[in-house]
Amino acid sequence: MKHLVVSVAGLGWRDLEARGLARLAGLEFRPARSVFPAVTCTAQAGLRTALPAREHGMVCNGAWSRTLRRASFWEQAAGLVRGERIWAAARARGDAVGMFFFQQSLGESVDRLVSPAHVHKHEGGSILYRYAQPPEADAALRARNGAFPLHRYWGPIAHPKAGDACLADFLAMQASFPCDVAFLYLPTLDYDAQRFGPDDPRGERAWTHFRRELETLAAFAEKAGASLTVLGEYAIASVSAPPAFPNRTLREAGLFRTRTLRGMAYPDFPASRAFAMCDHEIAHVYVPDPADVPAARAALEATGCYELVQERAPDLEWAHETAGELLLLAKAGSWCAYPWWTDRREAPDYATHIDIHNKPGYDPSELFFDRSLWLHPRTCQDHSRIRGTHGRACEVSVASTLPLGGSSALGIAASLRGAL
Repeated sequence: MKHLVVSVAGLGWRDLEARGLARLAGLEFRPARSVFPAVTCTAQAGLRTALPAREHGMVCNGAWSRTLRRASFWEQAAGLVRGERIWAAARARGDAVGMFFFQQSLGESVDRLVSPAHVHKHEGGSILYRYAQPPEADAALRARNGAFPLHRYWGPIAHPKAGDACLADFLAMQASFPCDVAFLYLPTLDYDAQRFGPDDPRGERAWTHFRRELETLAAFAEKAGASLTVLGEYAIASVSAPPAFPNRTLREAGLFRTRTLRGMAYPDFPASRAFAMCDHEIAHVYVPDPADVPAARAALEATGCYELVQERAPDLEWAHETAGELLLLAKAGSWCAYPWWTDRREAPDYATHIDIHNKPGYDPSELFFDRSLWLHPRTCQDHSRIRGTHGRACEVSVASTLPLGGSSALGIAASLRGAL
């Protein structure tokens, strides 16, 4: 192996420095400016292209189709990320490139690939599954590591051990299907920091796992004679205020429409004049008719819930054609929640389930069980339980055994392009 690049959720500079871990596993970390919005899909797209969201098109973790009038989150198609990959020259020289657990990786221009990809069964439930390339790699991974523990990757029992599973699959792939350049994602620090907040003692177990993982990767890279680069995707901030509910505001203003089925209020996107696709601290507001933008903006600004209510303009970092007509940034200590209902009886059936692909907004409350329904477990609807969030531009941590330049995540990605 020649190069290993590790993308780490929640590896903020403040958190690393406060724990005295600026030097870790033989690496010297330093701060760097994150991308904006500072969420996983945007950060990973920026890393692989060295481009801002206005050019690569992944403006958050979700995608809104103006043609279908439908939102979807955590889509895996690599074609959603536009722009030349930073490994293109290396692959053209004949180097084998691998991508492990990145979002938007299916169909990517790489030679080795592993991604969680469960299969939904017709009668309900799902089959826990990993997608691997080459095809024979799946059997090899199952024989060595068993089924991928998707239940640890997200949901009420998500655990830092998910990062251990990602690392185990990466090492197994290198043993049987080696590559020259590898990109690995570690979610280890993410879950507990969102549940409990970045400074809660209950989050220290995640840092223990991360330190062990990084030490293993550093030893692996040294033995392989490979460079090692580690880059945080975002920093998790403490939640100290209630979330903002932009779709409630738009519904009250008559701009967001619903239809009632069996007492539940489902979104009527074809009839809606505005809709907010919420993702942590930010939300994209889609307004089909430009004439409705002033009304949507006025209604949202009147709440006083947002640090920023910004209209899309070509020079803005986030302003790709797939972005909303407006972008919201919640006030510090708050975040944007997708629900449009106030009466729980109106909540759609998916509100109490892990349904990351169909919910028209990111829902961190899926990290908790509903404590009132132990006999019939459901995920939580109490948004006050979320204590950590992210999305605003922040300082992330970066370290490399390469002499990389750049004071931002995109600058580091551009420097990596020249080094690979």
